[in-house]
Amino acid sequence: MPTSSSKLQSSLSKSNETQIVLRSAIASRLLLLTLIILWRSLFTPYDTSAILNPNCLISSNSNNTSKQNLLLPSIGSAIEGSIVWDGVYFVRIAQCGYEYEQTYAFLPLLPICLYVISNTVFAPLIPIIGYRSVLGLSGYVINNIAFVFAAVYFYRLSLLILKDSGAALRASLLFCFNPASIFYSSLYSESLYALFSLGGIYHLISGANTIAVLQLALSGSARSNGVLNAGYFCFQTMHKAYDAIFQKRHSGLAVQSLVAGAVRTLFIFIPFIVFQVYGYYNICHGRLLDEMSPWCKGRLPVLYDYLQSHYWGVGFLRYFQFKQLPNFLLASPILSLALLSIIHYAKLRPEVVFSLGFRAAWEEKKDAAVLYLLHTTRESNSLQFSDDFSSNTLQGNSTLKQRKKKTKEENSDSSRNPAPSNYEAKSGYSSILILPFVLHLGFMGATAFLVMHVQVATRFLSASPPLYWFSSYLMISPGNGRRWGYLIWTYSASYILLGSLLFSNFYPFT
Repeated sequence: MPTSSSKLQSSLSKSNETQIVLRSAIASRLLLLTLIILWRSLFTPYDTSAILNPNCLISSNSNNTSKQNLLLPSIGSAIEGSIVWDGVYFVRIAQCGYEYEQTYAFLPLLPICLYVISNTVFAPLIPIIGYRSVLGLSGYVINNIAFVFAAVYFYRLSLLILKDSGAALRASLLFCFNPASIFYSSLYSESLYALFSLGGIYHLISGANTIAVLQLALSGSARSNGVLNAGYFCFQTMHKAYDAIFQKRHSGLAVQSLVAGAVRTLFIFIPFIVFQVYGYYNICHGRLLDEMSPWCKGRLPVLYDYLQSHYWGVGFLRYFQFKQLPNFLLASPILSLALLSIIHYAKLRPEVVFSLGFRAAWEEKKDAAVLYLLHTTRESNSLQFSDDFSSNTLQGNSTLKQRKKKTKEENSDSSRNPAPSNYEAKSGYSSILILPFVLHLGFMGATAFLVMHVQVATRFLSASPPLYWFSSYLMISPGNGRRWGYLIWTYSASYILLGSLLFSNFYPFT
């Protein structure tokens, strides 16, 4: 049983590691912002039309100050020139609302944040650099701060899942310098999505279901794939119902679990559904049949699917063309890493993958080695990983104390030797707690490869924890660990340099 001094030492160690992650996240954002400024200073952008800003179609904006009246127009022009690619849409929506049909492909959370911050905190800057520049500046501030908090959430989540502070720290550092870093420091929705996705899952596993639902719902209002996070609640609900029926023999409890899970899942979908209804009302409502867009006439009119297909050519196997081979090559590293992480996990725990964890959950609960159900992990993890985000202190019985002691001893062994063993079948990357993350990554990876523009896979998958968890263990694997570490960091560094150069100067990247 650990002494009070060992508990204090463990707490200090985790606090120090949190500070390392925090400093690394801040350093990575400063690096990206520096690279953006550097590359835009050294090279001429491919498209210099970013500073063009026609008047709003729907309503005039009183904050649209004339450039002749600005105190520092050159700074304003520099910020406006950095608004490229999808950032143009987000800033335009924040300034003018949803003017065109295709703008509804961009979900409202980031534009709302831009509008609110620009008209409150940064409002005094409007007469100095201009309203559109203030919107862009607000986006940079919001996204870079959101990424820092997302990195801390990632570290906390990794501790809970892996039960290995060394692996959690390595994975978090990889996340801080991930290959899609340019998008987390630009006017894109990746940072907000990562913040609320990782935060929501962390609170779900910690037992704070209300906060988890709220944050996962916000992730669905940042990016459309945020609604897939409802799958974590679905996974939890299935196992709660299974546990109630086959172990506790309590059908009433199973029904209660199913109803609660359905309600929570619905709440995660609500922001996305409401936005689709909003689009239907603005585009289709009150129009004659001949004036309606084709999607308005559908039996179940879904705006988002139509926009992706009609304006961006997204569809099953539609991107499989010879001319798109360079884009497939650009996405091949992240897709290969995703595939390897899934295959490796399936080899480690085939019974978990093919039974969706039901058979393994029964066997391992009988062994009292780990608690599989996501909703029960709070009891064991609160004893093992006290952190700054938790407000509850739970006391365990003698069984849990013995498990804690055993886990500490075995974690020490696993950090020295990552090779498969009986214990690794219950912790580290082979923990059955990783199963829902692997299933989520598999669905996301298949969608990116088969349906979407494949080059976006780098940023589409960049917030998936298994990529970094698998990489963190790969980097210390016996024999080839140093080589894998070199390849992984070279991949990240090259994509950070290449992405910051190409993306910031309006050249295609991902």
